[in-house]
Amino acid sequence: MFGKGDLLIMLAAFLSFLFSVSLWFGIGMIANREAGVFVGIWVPSIISSGIYIHVARRRK
Repeated sequence: MFGKGDLLIMLAAFLSFLFSVSLWFGIGMIANREAGVFVGIWVPSIISSGIYIHVARRRK
């Protein structure tokens, strides 16, 4: 059901989520909430790009 590309997209989105949480709470660094929100916005963008790529591949 899921190919390697799909799993890589989900991994990228999950890593982006973890990075945004670490920026928000300052885990291992000084908290920077604005940067955490900015990186957090990447998650839906990465997932929607992955959906687009998945649909485009299925149409071929």
